[in-house]
Amino acid sequence: MVLYLYALAFGVFMTETFRLPAPIIFSIPLIILFKEKKNIFLYKKELWVFTIAIFCYYILGLENFKTFAANMIGVIMCMLYFNYFVGSNTTRFNFSVLIFFMLLGISAVVGVINNFYPETKSLREFILDEPVLQSPAGLSTTQFTFGYQLAAFAPFALIYTFLYSRPFYIKLLAFAACLVFIYFGMQRSVFIAFLGSVAIFMVIFYRLKAVIFIGIGILVGTLLFNYVLKNYSENDNIITKNINNDPEFDRTLLTAENLKILADHPLGLVFYGKSWADVIYRNRVFVSGVTSHNAYLMFLTYLGPFLGLLLLIIIYTSIFRIGFNALKEIRHKENALLVCLCFAFLSISINALSHNASLLSADGPTVFLYFSILHLGILRSERTMNQVF
Repeated sequence: MVLYLYALAFGVFMTETFRLPAPIIFSIPLIILFKEKKNIFLYKKELWVFTIAIFCYYILGLENFKTFAANMIGVIMCMLYFNYFVGSNTTRFNFSVLIFFMLLGISAVVGVINNFYPETKSLREFILDEPVLQSPAGLSTTQFTFGYQLAAFAPFALIYTFLYSRPFYIKLLAFAACLVFIYFGMQRSVFIAFLGSVAIFMVIFYRLKAVIFIGIGILVGTLLFNYVLKNYSENDNIITKNINNDPEFDRTLLTAENLKILADHPLGLVFYGKSWADVIYRNRVFVSGVTSHNAYLMFLTYLGPFLGLLLLIIIYTSIFRIGFNALKEIRHKENALLVCLCFAFLSISINALSHNASLLSADGPTVFLYFSILHLGILRSERTMNQVF
């Protein structure tokens, strides 16, 4: 169980040690030996829509068969893990969530340590069993992958302290720790996603009182930066990265150029028989191999607003419904874990607006959050039905 979640959280797939996909190696024994008695497959609709979406994007659009196969394996193994291993066992579900976020927390701590001790790169490579491409970062090969881990972990950890009524000093410590992780994590998109998701939670949970907590958060963040983090300005951090960032790679400009390409091909590139390489002549930054770094926009660029939006709506409808129902009763203790997962998913989905990875690219934290929310929603509905009848 820990090994499967480790492979999912850190994106471990095929390495020098694992000559077969790690998710298969670690999940199949769980499914065969410890599966729940019920054999009903709960995710038929999701299996179909994910297959169609990933096929259209990676086969028809990108013509990348290896990535298609790898992403399908990642998504299907997560479906099977929740359907057959977790099943109706709430203990297994809770332990899955606990272990997964503990792994992400360890990665966040490693990311901070890696800033001060670059030699920990060898430790990271040992744990991941593959070459590390970017440092500093946590337990990931690139800083962008590490950003997705932080985008999931930070809001979950902080919102957890509020929903489970932890003491005020614990809330402050959690908030300060999240800011430290993000500061040294060097991902501006994570910072925006974290603040956005937490602010929305505060407004819904506290309403007018949210102003007080947001004000305290701004004060704590300002003091933390001026009296603690600013002293480590020589280390890599989110501010130095922003200063050194090439203006040509500004996400706003890249998105604007991508929108122009979409406007020129409103049906989607696959319907014109074109690829990204055929339409990027207008921007020399794109010619260097860069995309707009917006997972949703790239998906729509290839499949168009009609097919692309339809697939995204079908994929996300269940999540929106479960999340909306949970938010209507946000103060109920039985909803606490589901609300934490929903806001973590919101944060990581916002992060995908500035990067290429997403749910459809089988990003580990995103896939885990998606199916954990769906599964918890199913468990709660089954429990409600049992109570009624």
